[in-house]
Amino acid sequence: MNLLMKNEKYLIEQILRGNKAAFGLLVDKYQPLVAHIVFRMVTNSSEREDICQDIFLKVYQNLKKFRFESKLSTWIARIAYNTAINYLEKKKTEFLEDLSPNQFYLENYIDGQEQPLYIVETQNQKNLLHNEILKLPIKYRMVISLYHLDEMSYAEIGQILDMPVGTVKNYLFRARQILKNKIIKRYQAEEI
Repeated sequence: MNLLMKNEKYLIEQILRGNKAAFGLLVDKYQPLVAHIVFRMVTNSSEREDICQDIFLKVYQNLKKFRFESKLSTWIARIAYNTAINYLEKKKTEFLEDLSPNQFYLENYIDGQEQPLYIVETQNQKNLLHNEILKLPIKYRMVISLYHLDEMSYAEIGQILDMPVGTVKNYLFRARQILKNKIIKRYQAEEI
């Protein structure tokens, strides 16, 4: 067991013993991750904070069930994702992706290897990419943003979204292909 897991195990033990300060440390550590997921999915800004609080309440209530079979961050991200999905199913609202202006590397597979096709560099290209990502189905959006923005592994994304690693890779490939085709089509239309 590595040092991080030992520290997390100790933190969880303290929380389960009723140490409120320890739970505060957990919230501080994982609040950015939870907010990142919720803010990408929920458009109603007045309800985002309530959803985040609900997520941490669920984390607290279910912490005794955590068995260290995954990273704590993955387990919390899964709770955040499921809570946001449940909210959206109740409200039937639009999904929102809160993407930063980071560069995206759209890749293609050649002989089983990922090959960069191009790098999105200008702000105009970033805005175009951002708008196209917003149009993707939610699972494609989540896979592409968890992989590229949160730099999570296929396995972690699979655990969060409750899908096999092969499906994660497939969704990531499809999302990249959709984005690539839409962007190429857009540029071809502009050239005419």
